[in-house]
Amino acid sequence: MPRVAVVVGSNRPKRICPEIAAWVRRTLAADSPLEFDTIDLRAIDLPFVDEPDIAALGVYVHEHTRRWSELVSSFDGFVFVFPQYNWGYPAVLKNALDFLYAEWRDKPVGLVTYGTRGGGRGAAQMQQVLEGLHMRNTATNPGLNTTPAQLDEDGAFTNIAEALAEFTEHIRTMGAELTALIAADDATR
Repeated sequence: MPRVAVVVGSNRPKRICPEIAAWVRRTLAADSPLEFDTIDLRAIDLPFVDEPDIAALGVYVHEHTRRWSELVSSFDGFVFVFPQYNWGYPAVLKNALDFLYAEWRDKPVGLVTYGTRGGGRGAAQMQQVLEGLHMRNTATNPGLNTTPAQLDEDGAFTNIAEALAEFTEHIRTMGAELTALIAADDATR
């Protein structure tokens, strides 16, 4: 069964990204032929890129890079879930991408952004990076509008299913596009 990683693309101490990623994963997994796992970049805890050579050479001297390479290589596709920061995307996600090169190549990827305005500008910047990595981006990349009113005093969603219900079909459409991209890969092997 093809495997897709839902990547938690924020490492802030107080963050809603893991909640949103879990909701995205549950929504994608419903009636899907794909297997979904979660990668939390906070748990991966990569330093800033510290390899002496550029990633395109694939020569990794650090154990953390070799482990990251093996993990990324084990997946057939990705969904990056991340907030929009100042019209961009989080540095932790860019750093994780920059550690590797060939491991990302030709892999299907969907983007799920969020913020008070949905995160479309962060997604647009990320799409340039994905193009440079030769990843194949889904046509549907949902931008979820989130507001402080949806959160409790601890910063967690009071009811995530209700807060994000209007985006369910967009997530499912993205999932169908990921499935088609992965199936096309399987057909050419």
